Amino acid sequence: MTVTEEMLSTYPKDLGGIDQKKLVDCIDACLACAQACTACADACLSEDTVADLIKCIRANQDCADLCITTARILSRRTGHDASVTRAALEACRAACLSCANECKQHTMHEHCTICAEACRRCEQACVALLESL
Repeated sequence: MTVTEEMLSTYPKDLGGIDQKKLVDCIDACLACAQACTACADACLSEDTVADLIKCIRANQDCADLCITTARILSRRTGHDASVTRAALEACRAACLSCANECKQHTMHEHCTICAEACRRCEQACVALLESL
């Protein structure tokens, strides 16, 4: 059981009919993606070709920020606003898609390959949760 599952299982109220597995998967994917993007941006800054990686670094930072924010929004169930949740998931999905596409252009760097995969998993988790709302 992940920490996310443990915490949601302790929530004292009904989760509002949301698919709990998809919610957990999305929160965990967002957190993993944020970590991968943060590490990828840092690794890009250490590359000899850092000037060629400016767009990738920016995509990493934007994606990490949106993933963390989305995970936080999804983790707060009290007073849940479905329209905010949908907007956060759409923004996260778009950032993950953009970052994955950018990282795919730099697969000569293993960190970009790993990051692109994390972004794709997060994008898919966001879509799955959106479709269940």
